[in-house]
Parts: sequence; C-alpha cells; structure tokens
Amino acid sequence: MELKARPEPMKGPAPPAGFDPALAWRLGWLAAVCLAAAAALFVADARAWPVWSALAAGAIPALAALVVRRPGERAEAFLLWLWAIGGAVAAGLTGGVSGAMAAWCLAPVAAASTMDRSKRLAEGAALALIGGCAAALAQLSGLAPAAPTGPLAFLLGFLALVTTGLGLAAGLLIGRRRQELREGRDALEIGGLEAVLDGLPHLAIAIRGHDEVMTVRGAAPLGVSTVQLLTGSLAAAAAPADRQRLAAAIAQAHRDGAASLDFAPALSVDRVLALDLQRVAPSQLVGLLRDVTVERDRVAALEQARADAEALASGRARFLANMSHELRTPLNAIMGFSDIMRARMFGPLTDRYAEYAELIHESGGHLLDLINDVLDMSKIEAERFELQRGVFDAREAVQAAMRLLRVQSDTAGVQLRGVLPGGELEVDADRRALKQIVLNLVSNALKFTPRGGQVTVTLDGYDGVLEIVVADSGVGISPEDLERLGRPYEQAGGAEQRAGGTGLGLSLVRAFAKLHGGEMAIESRLGVGTTVSVRLPVLLAVLPSKPAEQEVVPEEKPSPVSLGDNVIAFAPR
Repeated sequence: MELKARPEPMKGPAPPAGFDPALAWRLGWLAAVCLAAAAALFVADARAWPVWSALAAGAIPALAALVVRRPGERAEAFLLWLWAIGGAVAAGLTGGVSGAMAAWCLAPVAAASTMDRSKRLAEGAALALIGGCAAALAQLSGLAPAAPTGPLAFLLGFLALVTTGLGLAAGLLIGRRRQELREGRDALEIGGLEAVLDGLPHLAIAIRGHDEVMTVRGAAPLGVSTVQLLTGSLAAAAAPADRQRLAAAIAQAHRDGAASLDFAPALSVDRVLALDLQRVAPSQLVGLLRDVTVERDRVAALEQARADAEALASGRARFLANMSHELRTPLNAIMGFSDIMRARMFGPLTDRYAEYAELIHESGGHLLDLINDVLDMSKIEAERFELQRGVFDAREAVQAAMRLLRVQSDTAGVQLRGVLPGGELEVDADRRALKQIVLNLVSNALKFTPRGGQVTVTLDGYDGVLEIVVADSGVGISPEDLERLGRPYEQAGGAEQRAGGTGLGLSLVRAFAKLHGGEMAIESRLGVGTTVSVRLPVLLAVLPSKPAEQEVVPEEKPSPVSLGDNVIAFAPR
C-alpha cells in the first residue's frame, strides 16, 4: 500500500500571540505623523500650511481605521476611499507626483493588504491609481503648492516611504499568516481523509488513463498485491480469463461514468472480487475493490439456515398434525364409552362410578379441545388448512357458541351477554371457524373475569364487514403481555390461568381472521378489562328482522334472560 507523507505547514517566525499587524501599522502610521509634525516645527516656519494640511490628510484615515476595528464590506470600501483621498491630498499639497509625499498615493494598496478580505487589494490598487492621477493633474495644472525643499522635503519623503513601506510589509505578514492557516487546515483535512481511506475495509484505487494505478488506500483483499498494482497494472491483478472483461469495464467507466464487474484475482482464482468504478475526471477513475467471496458464503449459509428452519417447522407441523389425528381416534372412543356409562345404558352404576364417568368425560372433552387447537394451528402453519365457506346467518353461529359456553359462565359466576342485531347477517364464511372465533374469545374472557363480572359479545355488520366484539370486565392485560398475545403458544396471566390452555386460542382467532381476509385487534387496561375486536370482510347482506320465535330450552340448563329484542343474556345461578 502506498503511503503519502502528510504535508507540513510552512515554517517561519510565528507572530506573537494576540499580535495584530494591521493595528500595529495604523498606530505606527499615526506615531510617525506625530513625530514628523514635531520635527517640522524646527525646519519650517509657521506659514507652511500645506505641510500641516498634508500631515492632517494622512492622519485622518489612520484615525478612522482605528475607530472601525472590525469593518464590514461597506466600511472597508469607505476606508479605502478615505485612504485614497488622504494620500492624494497629501501628495498634491507637497508637490504632486514628483513631490516629497508622492509615496502616500500608494496608501490604499497598503491599507487593502492589511484587510481581512484579500479581494480588496485590486480595489486598493485602482484607488491608488486614481489618487496618483489626481495629484498629477493638480501638479500639471499649477494648482498644487510649491514642493518643499531642503530638510523638510527629506523629512516628509522619509515619512511617506517608511509608513507606506511598513503598510505593505504588514500586508505581506498578514498574507503569510493566512497562507499558513490555510495550509494548516488543508493538512488537517488531508490527514483526516488519509486516515479514513487507510481505515477502509476495502481497497480504494485511483486509476489514470486506461490501466495505470496511481495510488491505493485501504485493506487489500486476499489474492491482490498492492505492490503489483502500483508497479504493474490493474489488469495484471485479475486472472487471465477475466482480464479482457476488466479492460472492458474500465473503458465503459471512462465512457459512461461508472461500471461494475466481478472477477477472480490472479493470486487466488478460487475467490471472487467485486470492482466498482466511477469517473472523477476526463482521464481519471476511482474504484472500490472488495472481496465478495465471504459475503456470498454468508448469504449461502443464511439461505441454507432458512431452508433448514423452514423444513424443521414444516416437519414439526406435519408431526403435530399426525399426532393430533392419531390421538383423537382413541380419545373419541374414551369419550363415547364414558358417555354410555354416564347415561347408564347397560344398567345402573353406583354414585362413585357415575362421578368417575362424568370426570372422564369432562377431561376427555377438555383434552379433545386442546388437540383440536393444536391440529388446527399445525394445519395453518403447514398451509394445509382450507376454509369450508358457505352462506349462512352469522347470528346462528354466535348463538350456538354462546349456548356451549353457558355452563362455563355459570360455573365461573360470570354473566354472559349477547348483543345481536334483529335482522339476519348473511355472510360467506366458514361456519366452524366463525364459531371457533367466538368460543375462543369468550372462553378467554371467562377465564380472566372474576366472579360477579360480565362478558359481552356484540355482533354487527356494516359496509361488507362483519364485526365481532368480545368485551369483559376482567383483570385486564399488562402492556408486556399484550405485545406477545396472538403469537402461537404465548399466554398471559398468572400460573393458574396459564395452566388452563395451550396459548393457541388468540393465535387461532388471528389466523382464522387472516384466512378470511380480516384482522384482530386487542385493547386492554389493567383492572378495567379487555376488548377484542375481529373484523371480517365476509358480510353479504343485512336482512330485515323477523318475528321472534320462542326458543325451547331444557329445564336443567340455565334459561336465557330477555333484555330486549336484540339482547340475550345468560345469568349465572
């Protein structure tokens, strides 16, 4: 890798801290004028008013410059004009351009060189020319007073030369300091840029012409020698079979402004390098060379890992589906035989055996529900679940689900209410899935609602959407649990509630909703309750209400309590 030496700032005597050459020159100008005025008392009589006027004309711009320490653009222009007028007047009063103080015509140039804006130098030179021309015209027209002679002429000439020369020297000093600061900033920028380039994880290349490598920066990939690049050519770094393609890419970058290609390096043909080229000048390119072998291996490994994970998940889903199917067969037999025993079809049983038969039937029913949930979820995950769609009244499925849960609500001591519309809600959906949605939501609500609470099932339809809302007055769900709910096998609540299921209830509801093209939303507050909304775009029509029919309910089951034409409630015993 080629390493360039960082340029050093210009060496030289640095001005003292806080030293301002422009201020020192202005103070020196005033001091020199004052000394010259004092000396003039001994070499000139009191009638030499042009001399005093010339000294005053030269002092006024210096005083104005001292008052305005940090002038803006307009103030700088005004000061330059003041220097030009003062210098021209002083020169004109002391003999013109051939007089003793003709050097003060260059005062605008000296003042411009000490200003912060270097562009003022040209303006100062133009004003100096104008002032010199004015002094020359005054001399040629005879308007200028006679030039002083003798010691006074020497004193005034010495004053003009020294003050103007010091101003130019101050300007040079200021310009040199500006240059040093500029070079220092450039050196810092270059050093920072070199540090960035040297720390690149890839190799940056500057190319001149069609194949000449000017410099390289960064980390060279395996199979590339930076010495070979700097002493040879870029094409020599590629395998022989790829050199022609590399030359074509360089030509394309010169022609189109950019080009990219992959090639094998000459020193390691089993690797793959990627080169991105960009044109930065008519005959110069910059490129970034990186090793994509590791990237491709990483992508391939990720793809393989993803394929393995998908195969494992698919195998697990198939296993769960097969296992659930195999478990349901003997479980159905267990529930059938226990049901026969409960009905005492083959003779009487003792109370103890009848109680055991009842427990076997209840446990078998609970286990069958869990197996059905696992089977449905495994089919959904394996994308083998198919909806059995049909046209029916959604109220019938909801009422059937609520009737199945009357015993559970009675045991939990929770009032179960259903708010259904009076007219039919004709939908095109899977009846079993719709019923399962209500069963899962209401079962969850009953599980988390304390005795004396209430669970309300609301059914409504609008704009082709069937909405099912199950709200409870239970303990609510914490924000942490709310984020997890709806994922398979995720549960909320305490250990007692978690032991009552598999965590598939809400995930099945969400899955059934998505299969119908709908969605599920959960809102909950701790200590207030939970509301779950399911919206399904399956509504076909809302038919007018029919005359209410008397529902026949066996006496041993809790009777529905009428709360109006559209409300059905099952009150706990």
